[in-house]
Amino acid sequence: MHGCAPVKPNTAPRARDRNTMGSQMKNRQDSFRTLPRRSVSTLATLALMAGPALAGPPAGANDNNTTTPIKHVIVIVGENRSFDHLFATYVSPSGDSVHNILSEGVITASGAPGPNFIRAHQRHGRNLSTYNISLPGSSIYQTLPAPNTGGASMAQSFSAPPFPPLSTPFPGTPYTVGQILASIDPGLVAGGSYAPLNLLTTGATGLTPGSIDTRIPNATSLPSGPFPLGTGATYDTYGADSVHRFYQMFQQMDCSVVYATRMNPSGCRNDLFPWVEVTVGVGSNGAAQPSDFNDETTGEGSISMGFFNVQQGDAPYLKTLADNYTLLDNYHQPAKGGTGLDSLYLGFADDIWYSDGAGNPATPPTNQIENPNPQPGTNNYYIQDGYAGGTYSNCSDPNQPGVGPILDYLSALRVGPNCDPGHYYLLNNYNPGYLGNGTPLPLSVSPFTIPPSSVRSIADDLITNKVSWAYYGEGWNTFVSNPTSPLDIYCNICNPFLYQTSIMTGIDANTGVPYRQQNLLDLPNFYSDLANGKLPAVAYVKPGGLSDGHPQTSKVSVFEAFVQNIVNAVKANPTLWADTAILVTVDEGGGRWDSGYTQQLDYFGDGPRVPMIVVSPYTTGGHVSHVYSDHASVPKFIEKNWNLPPITARSRDNLPNPVVVKSNPYVPTNGPSISDLTPVFNFTSTPSRTSN
Repeated sequence: MHGCAPVKPNTAPRARDRNTMGSQMKNRQDSFRTLPRRSVSTLATLALMAGPALAGPPAGANDNNTTTPIKHVIVIVGENRSFDHLFATYVSPSGDSVHNILSEGVITASGAPGPNFIRAHQRHGRNLSTYNISLPGSSIYQTLPAPNTGGASMAQSFSAPPFPPLSTPFPGTPYTVGQILASIDPGLVAGGSYAPLNLLTTGATGLTPGSIDTRIPNATSLPSGPFPLGTGATYDTYGADSVHRFYQMFQQMDCSVVYATRMNPSGCRNDLFPWVEVTVGVGSNGAAQPSDFNDETTGEGSISMGFFNVQQGDAPYLKTLADNYTLLDNYHQPAKGGTGLDSLYLGFADDIWYSDGAGNPATPPTNQIENPNPQPGTNNYYIQDGYAGGTYSNCSDPNQPGVGPILDYLSALRVGPNCDPGHYYLLNNYNPGYLGNGTPLPLSVSPFTIPPSSVRSIADDLITNKVSWAYYGEGWNTFVSNPTSPLDIYCNICNPFLYQTSIMTGIDANTGVPYRQQNLLDLPNFYSDLANGKLPAVAYVKPGGLSDGHPQTSKVSVFEAFVQNIVNAVKANPTLWADTAILVTVDEGGGRWDSGYTQQLDYFGDGPRVPMIVVSPYTTGGHVSHVYSDHASVPKFIEKNWNLPPITARSRDNLPNPVVVKSNPYVPTNGPSISDLTPVFNFTSTPSRTSN
């Protein structure tokens, strides 16, 4: 399912980097669990049995003490789409420039190769000795490896068309079909209409999982670069996942100071994406390479190079938001890798590390330490990497596997790694140290769990400075009440605060309510708080596994419906809309290729660009902002807006705001640096109070 299902005893976590087969939520790389084909009557009963939730967080004394007119920030986080993957052909109606493969001449508006297609050529080669982040002597693919369907389902997700009317009673239950589907994913019906739930019944591949994706035109003869997904694999269909793990992504980006230029001082060519997909994929998990290993074995092929075409009708609602508000074309996933690591930066603006559970660094089990060196006799098939294997690295030690080449590269760029001595940092996806009820998750139950973390987050800053906040994660109530249920859609590794001792065990001194009950809530609580005028100043909203837009288990169309419900609900309240900023982004690019410049901030990132649309009466006009930003910019904006200090002395919110020259607005001259997002807004004019 999602990369975040409840943990089962003696099983791997739901960390999102493993291809495992299930019959409902198929084979997500960032998922350690999948949903079986479920009894919908059971789901409805579970939903109705959940009972009333506790009251949400009370207003903070400093909620209105802001440095800008923004009094409410809502952060909506989808899944696994890079900027070019979604906005490859976007043209701003305002006339603002946008950096994508259309403007760069890599493709034409139809998606065909353009005059500068050579800029996106992909390479392949041999890596038989030790891990390298670049591949000298590589050659351009003449034809890409055929894209694969991976674990995407060949059958319809819930019910084959024709779908019965949503008002139809479901056999054997007191509920209608609409109520049944609403219990599976209430985020899609929160706006009062069951119609979007029809999106869950269509879009399957019709192809055998792990086969060549013949929905894509010319799948077996694709030129060496980005290709359109075509009319058969649109934004309203499911598709394969692509590898998005730390050491793989560093390698895919092919970074070396030898390649550095004024326009690209990081020297990352982004030209090894398919090669890494087909040589190692999501990793070995410590196992030997299969004897019949070939370019399709990993279930990916070159799927990372596929893109949608917004000029031909793909992602229409996200395009509408970009047309009417502000799109960022220089916003990045904050680390190389997947959901677990990248989601942390929305809360910590930093990574967390393996500990004894009491705030002291410790050494993880040997088989959980990354070793991306190739297995003997293989071409780049890592020794230890996978869903139950390597996740930690001591990046302060150049003798650790994989670490030395990255430290050498950063040193050549004069960028510090920001790796504290003796700390093994989380690089991929492991379970948070707590269950939803505040109980530490014993390593004896799930060894693929990072112990409880003592690292401070933006939540600690907000609490200390009396600013209200909440994390609304769809499926939270089920996750709390039944942590071993195979039915919940909650993403545990997406919630930064679920890792954190101060939030999971702390109690609000003013209300006497534990923070985990008062501030960690379900999606229906978001709509209830919004309707009752009790929305906190800072609200994180995370869709569940069916509606987050993840390629194998969700669709862009479903995520659009989720976002549209929230935007419409906020705009229906003119008072709330007048002082709100809705930040619409994704956790990370899902391993999809992107053409943008990537700044090296430290050992962990940045990674490729991901979409970010800022929806607010102060961002109208269809503008495109080029300011360099990543997920750490979200807590940095919160701090700027409510006049808060940085989270810790080492977190990225300490970095300066970017300074650029007009001739190169994408590359900061004072790097490492990231924006606090305030340049995205126009606070000098009267805001729009009407819909756009």
